[in-house]
Amino acid sequence: MVCLACLLPLFLVPIVNLLPLLFDSIMARVYRLFGWEYRKPERAPPACPIKPSASKTGTSNSVS
Repeated sequence: MVCLACLLPLFLVPIVNLLPLLFDSIMARVYRLFGWEYRKPERAPPACPIKPSASKTGTSNSVS
């Protein structure tokens, strides 16, 4: 048996991901009501919060 509270995040994630699109559509309708033009703001693409470490292949401390 699976607890329903444990499944709740699985249903909330798609809704949270759709919030910016929902906001844009609502704002476009409000602007259209007043006769204004609504332009969607530019959003930054998602970025990885973990930065890769420095590459160690380019060092000149090799012994020959």
